[in-house]
Amino acid sequence: MMQGKTFSRREFLKLGIAAMAGMAFQPKLVWQQLVQDWPDAERLGRVTSGRVSIWSKPSADSQQLKTIYDDHIVVWLREVIGEPPGLTLSRRWVETPEGYIYAPRLQPVRYMPNEPVSELPTGPLGRGMWAEVTVPYLDVTLHNPPARAPWLREAQFPRLYYSQIFWIDDLRTGSDGQVYYRVTQKYGYGDILWAPAFGFRPLTREELAPIHPEAEDKRIVVNLNYQMLSCYEGNREVYTCRISSGAKFDKDGNPTDKWSTPVGTMPTWRKLISHHMSGGVSGSGWDLPGIAWTILFSGNGEAIHSTFWHNDFGTPRSRGCINAAPDDAKWIFRWSEPHIPYDVGEMTVSMPGGTKVQVVG
Repeated sequence: MMQGKTFSRREFLKLGIAAMAGMAFQPKLVWQQLVQDWPDAERLGRVTSGRVSIWSKPSADSQQLKTIYDDHIVVWLREVIGEPPGLTLSRRWVETPEGYIYAPRLQPVRYMPNEPVSELPTGPLGRGMWAEVTVPYLDVTLHNPPARAPWLREAQFPRLYYSQIFWIDDLRTGSDGQVYYRVTQKYGYGDILWAPAFGFRPLTREELAPIHPEAEDKRIVVNLNYQMLSCYEGNREVYTCRISSGAKFDKDGNPTDKWSTPVGTMPTWRKLISHHMSGGVSGSGWDLPGIAWTILFSGNGEAIHSTFWHNDFGTPRSRGCINAAPDDAKWIFRWSEPHIPYDVGEMTVSMPGGTKVQVVG
């Protein structure tokens, strides 16, 4: 297999932009354009919360300059401290060339296009490879309608987002000359998608190698009061990061405990490189594919995992899980026991389980 490599936006755009309807295999459902002309900058931000305002200063009491909407991409200059708007807790804002945006509502993203592989490998999991989305988002085409997963049925323009991980099990070249990957999930509703290959970086076996495999007495401590996660080897802290645990208030601002993260010491009982998570009921439920670096530790399904739908780490806002930034979730996944090799992908752990997760409040 030829490893994918990255190349610049300018180089990629020279390859041309075409509609998915022109693909040789004639997909039945098509949404949006193939490539967006995103801002040309090293660091970008993607709007994740419906609509957001751009302000003249890092404060909602300043002049409102502009309103932008879901999936709008902005240039991320730097993060600054300002005033939390309304009843929010975080004081983090992002400075952009157009003004300031409240940071929790922007996913940090990059535009890192890749050269498609020429062929897919065959291994214990069959023909295919694990791959990570490395562009702000990718429009998708459904190969086997009707849509089954709620996210796919309900989204006006179904997309895959930066840092999600999927299993790629086929590739084809469209009549436009572009290469497309067939995107699947090992554990999901059975929907099969096609997406432009430039947006996926193949994972390597080396980057899944275990961290400190010789260390003994590993444990993960989650402090709900401080919204922090720490990894310990004995009494030595070797890693720490901000997280988001279970929300304490509902969408109307009323106190609730129905999404509380369970307190106590619990063993890791399942780990997955990529997972599809669903829960709740219609109207207040959730359905999220391609969640990377998942560590299940509670019998109710709570897990430590990567997060692409918000940037509010340090604030309780999940449905019980421990939300972590992608790089943090990946480090914890590689460090914790048991190790999950590339060719395994997931593992259910028999008791007494893997690395203990101690949640304190």
